[in-house]
Amino acid sequence: MSRKNNRVIILVEDDYEDLELWYPYYRLLEGGALVTIVGPRAQTYASKHGYPAQATLSAEEANPADYDGVVIPGGYAPDKMRRYPALLQLVRGIWERGGVVAFICHAGWVPISAGILKGRRVTGVSAIRDDLVNAGADFVDEPVVVDGKMVSSRTPADLPAFMPAVLAALAE
Repeated sequence: MSRKNNRVIILVEDDYEDLELWYPYYRLLEGGALVTIVGPRAQTYASKHGYPAQATLSAEEANPADYDGVVIPGGYAPDKMRRYPALLQLVRGIWERGGVVAFICHAGWVPISAGILKGRRVTGVSAIRDDLVNAGADFVDEPVVVDGKMVSSRTPADLPAFMPAVLAALAE
């Protein structure tokens, strides 16, 4: 499975879940992907535990056609992310052009607000189960769910199942 030169965005906002950003970040780099951290603005964001992540590009500056996928970490950040139209357009644009959309934990709120979950089989943290179902998704309680180019997981404990699925989806 070659993942060389895949261009992948990891989204960030304040109060992101540390492991759900950094674990995918380093796994993607190990796989040869070119990773860009993107936020509502190009600035530094703090995790739930205060660890900084520098967004080098704003969502408005990022062109979906330049990327093969997006990884959306959870924490409290997705509740903030979903309020930025440019960020939602970026996720929807990557999805519409056949890119991978991967999300974990509370990050399901972003594809809900991007309007791309109807009819999709997904998982997420149990706290947003009703939100996923109400958006038209088929919710299942499994460590990782792959529906075409959409990859979802429940919590940081599922990262060892999540990242192999993300890497496989990028390799297709």
